[in-house]
Amino acid sequence: MEDAIANLGLPADTWARIGSSLRIVEDFPLAGRALEGRWREARFLLGPWPWMILVYLYRPNEDIVYLVAVHDARSSTAASGAR
Repeated sequence: MEDAIANLGLPADTWARIGSSLRIVEDFPLAGRALEGRWREARFLLGPWPWMILVYLYRPNEDIVYLVAVHDARSSTAASGAR
């Protein structure tokens, strides 16, 4: 992710902004839309920029959320893309 931050010219506080975008899942872990296909166990939220997709897993038995991927929504390979 650090390479992506540098290559895309994102600000130094990118990780803090991502954390702010994920804050809702602390209280509402199912807030993000469920994904399909190979990502069917995951959910997603938009990140601090509308093109940034934050893909996460919620494990209710552990009551924990894992950020598993950050995708560019403009890419045809993004997890939220229709197949």
